[in-house]
Amino acid sequence: MVSLTDRQQNDLELAIFHYLTSRKNKFSQTLAAFQLDSNIGDIPTNARYDGILEKKWVAVLRLQKKVLELETRIKSLQEELENASSPAQRGSAVVDWVPKPGASPRHSLAGHRSPITSVAFHPIFSMLATASEDSTIKIWDWETGEFERSLTGHTRDVKCVDFHPKGSFLVSASSDLTLRLWDTELWGRRGYSGQTMHGHDHTISSARFLNSGDYIVSASRDRTIKIWEVVTKFCIRTIAAHDDWVRSVTPSSDDRLLVSCSNDHMARVWEFKNGQMKVELRGGHDRQVEVAVFAPVNSYPYIRELVGLQDDGNEPGLFVFTGGRDNLIIIWETQSGRQLKTLIGHDGWIRGLEFHPSGKFLISASDDKHMRVWDVSTGRCTRVIQAHSHFVTCIAWGRTTHGSGQNGVNGDAPVNGNVAKKRANVIATGGVDLVVNIWTP
Repeated sequence: MVSLTDRQQNDLELAIFHYLTSRKNKFSQTLAAFQLDSNIGDIPTNARYDGILEKKWVAVLRLQKKVLELETRIKSLQEELENASSPAQRGSAVVDWVPKPGASPRHSLAGHRSPITSVAFHPIFSMLATASEDSTIKIWDWETGEFERSLTGHTRDVKCVDFHPKGSFLVSASSDLTLRLWDTELWGRRGYSGQTMHGHDHTISSARFLNSGDYIVSASRDRTIKIWEVVTKFCIRTIAAHDDWVRSVTPSSDDRLLVSCSNDHMARVWEFKNGQMKVELRGGHDRQVEVAVFAPVNSYPYIRELVGLQDDGNEPGLFVFTGGRDNLIIIWETQSGRQLKTLIGHDGWIRGLEFHPSGKFLISASDDKHMRVWDVSTGRCTRVIQAHSHFVTCIAWGRTTHGSGQNGVNGDAPVNGNVAKKRANVIATGGVDLVVNIWTP
């Protein structure tokens, strides 16, 4: 028990007396009893006691809140200090990095005049391509935040951009019913507008290079998936994929499979070599499916821990994650089409899904303005980061660079003066607020 001096005790009694006096109509009996028991006598006239109890109470609450914030900060700093105690631990911290709540972007890239629709990292250089409803593609240096150039040629919204695995080309898909293939060695030339590829009958919502770099797969509102040969720019196969708008198509890491999703509330997995459907993933979403991705092989142990499966092979394409307008993320097993787990947390449409390079975490982007970090082994959301001031429309994780020195990767020459660099983890997000945010450790 804290002991008060005579003066402190007298001040406390006077403060209580003034508090009760100010509320005489409510505490009249209490005031009379307190005045009698405390021997205060006549009502003190010292104005310094007026409202002092309320002020002291508010100050105490404010200090308690500050103490809690400081304790939390100290704990966070202690954890960071422990993680930084050795070079090995520092390296591990970088490898396992994911954005923290309250984090601010390294750069906010502003220049587009309409909402951002897609972002893509160059696989070698510190180069980022962004697409927008303003019909343009912009190229940035994400390390410095500097704008480099605009690519013009599309006449309507640019829906998607993707770099060739070697970085030599960029493909774009548009509402003007065309794909354009941009040679990264030529796009600095005045008037260069890329090579146009025609074939779809409606808005093209997605275009991706296969990992071999030999083919492009595209998805469209015309309900089809098309496969294009990069060398000839010809469409070599059309797949009647869905009963409604095909929102996206993504290849597996070995290019053996494709996964597509649609406004028909389902996703489907296809054999690339013959265009035959392997399995239909249906019954989980009750609204349009916006995004579907294959889980990387290094995430399999965490997925199996989450759902209690035995180790049954590690070939690419065994698991698919989908996100939809029902605000759900669903995990599927592609051998049988079985729904394994539903991740619930977002309050808006799911717009993008990206796996952490370690396979431990999934990062999702949503119309609720947030990124969420999910622990794949538990299915729990571990972090919520406000990424934009409006809907988050797209997300991409920068790919790891293996090059170094002034001559690019494996002796290749720099592209447009860019030099290959080893880099840490980096995330780009785009939003309806017309901004692209860059997130780094």
